[in-house]
Amino acid sequence: VQLQASGGGLVQAGGSLRLSCVASGRTFSNYAVGWFRQAPGKERDFVAAISWGGGSTYYADSVKGRFTIARDNAKNTVYLQMNSLKPEDTAVYYCAAGDTIGTIVRHIGRLDAWGQGTQVTVSS
Repeated sequence: VQLQASGGGLVQAGGSLRLSCVASGRTFSNYAVGWFRQAPGKERDFVAAISWGGGSTYYADSVKGRFTIARDNAKNTVYLQMNSLKPEDTAVYYCAAGDTIGTIVRHIGRLDAWGQGTQVTVSS
């Protein structure tokens, strides 16, 4: 499966953005999908994940209640709705596919595919 992330941009603190991750290739609905982010000089951190059918989701504590992950398998797309953005949310955001939410959360090195990243910048 190939992934392409988009939707990043510059937004003021308190604003919103919606990221999209579009898949092509293998059957998208077979994969759980997650979002990660990487700020300059820092490691790539888990943000959110969703199961293959969309029935289960999991969030990092830092974004819980502000971000929502959702998917539309008919459109081969996973979304990350980001509300109440903070300057500390500034990072390059990546989507990735794996077999389960657990793999996405705990085994970043075992993921099957990564998107190219999209920059999110939140100004104070």
